[in-house]
Amino acid sequence: MLTINDIGKKISFITEIDKLKTIDRRSFLRDKSRNENSAEHSWHLALIVIVLIEYAPPDTNFLDAIKMALIHDLVEIYAGDTFCFDIKANIDQLQRESEAALKVFGLLPVCQFEEFLKLWQEFESCETPTAKFVVAVDRLQPFLQSYFPEENPTVIDGIQRKQLLQRMLPVRDGIPKLWPFVEEEIEKYFFRLEDS
Repeated sequence: MLTINDIGKKISFITEIDKLKTIDRRSFLRDKSRNENSAEHSWHLALIVIVLIEYAPPDTNFLDAIKMALIHDLVEIYAGDTFCFDIKANIDQLQRESEAALKVFGLLPVCQFEEFLKLWQEFESCETPTAKFVVAVDRLQPFLQSYFPEENPTVIDGIQRKQLLQRMLPVRDGIPKLWPFVEEEIEKYFFRLEDS
């Protein structure tokens, strides 16, 4: 049975996570009108999980995958969004985000704190079928927004083909049927850059 204290904690968490809407990412919306925020990214991930669930590895937990997609970036409320190709910022990313996870999930009653923290840690370790699938979707979503549109791909100065392939490798493990598509689109992307 919920106590008044538990309800207060849940309300505090609910109001605090609204801050995710203020965390801008480096990726743009597909129309390039503005940067995407982390809340939009998480919402989009959850929908992609639903749409692509038939491509998930065997033993993927569907409900946990949706939860993981929705909570995986809540740590950015305190840790900020770390750009994947920023080598310096990635050095202490896990430490910053681990501390942020304890802080944001710590707003919840113990039972939900433990559940959310466990799901976040599962996502970060990327060892279970569910985590591999959600991490793959997490890599696929900005890729489709930034590199896929043939008419106007995002150009990141200095990015190498091997860096982008390395970044996208979780798709090979988490959604293997989509890996040939990703490889082909990376080749098209660099061909367009070299041709322009």
